[in-house]
Amino acid sequence: MRAFIFPGQGSQVVGMGSALAGASRAARDVFDEVDEALGQNLFKLMRDGPDEELKLTENAQPAIMAHSLAVLRTLGVNLADVASFVAGHSLGEYSALCAGGSFDLATTAKLLRLRGQAMQQAVPVGEGAMGALLGADLALARKIAAAAAEGEVCTVANDNDPSQVVISGAKGAIDRAVEIAKDMGAKRAVLLPVSAPFHCPLMQPAAEAMADALSYVVLAAPAVPLFANVTAEPTSDPDAIRNQLVEQVTGMVRWRESVANMAAAGVEEFVEIGGKVLGAMVKRTVPDVKVTSIVTMQDIEALAKEF
Repeated sequence: MRAFIFPGQGSQVVGMGSALAGASRAARDVFDEVDEALGQNLFKLMRDGPDEELKLTENAQPAIMAHSLAVLRTLGVNLADVASFVAGHSLGEYSALCAGGSFDLATTAKLLRLRGQAMQQAVPVGEGAMGALLGADLALARKIAAAAAEGEVCTVANDNDPSQVVISGAKGAIDRAVEIAKDMGAKRAVLLPVSAPFHCPLMQPAAEAMADALSYVVLAAPAVPLFANVTAEPTSDPDAIRNQLVEQVTGMVRWRESVANMAAAGVEEFVEIGGKVLGAMVKRTVPDVKVTSIVTMQDIEALAKEF
């Protein structure tokens, strides 16, 4: 069994998709459709930068999705024929749902633009932060977050793998957590260069904005079940998925559990579509599975030979 997985924010880089667009009509069509949906030349920003503008949440989220879908459509497969499950890390969940036919491409781009704007506006710049705890599991990360909170929001945002957990919340609390993490048993802790504290209760205004937006869009059952971030369990029910996408804004991304549960369900190969970030997390969680990451035309052609 095979799962297709889709990366989240942080995997953006200036130049992304440029070579692919030069080689693939399908990729160019994806970038053109996203540009048209957003009324913006997003692909030019992806190709040429500047990096500071691409990093903005409202640009990075649709850009990463567009790149993943360009890779997938260049691969040119019927998802249900080659994958048993899909999953995506945070915004990657939208990419996974677009790949599975739950949302069309234009709708996905517009939702991610709104999601990025709403997340950025939920907390004034400088009042929130995120930190990565390395060499820490979920239990230790929760202890560190609780010790650092001192009445402020400080919680686990991403349980990525057995040795990498991300915390999110008020800047003062995250600063304290990074300071005390090593003494409490983490190997090291670093502040992340993000513009807002994602996946924590401070994102409630963004969750409300997404609940409103998602109430108006058509959401079909995906071609294969989605392992949802907030439950780490598979679902194909449109109403459940809609609710989970809202919960995901403030809730923890249960990536480690999702990967472990997919492997327990029989997945032997994980294919990362449009990035090389999630593969390492997968291998640290379930070392015996095969991991394939496809970004370039050469990657795509090599994988296509397996089908």
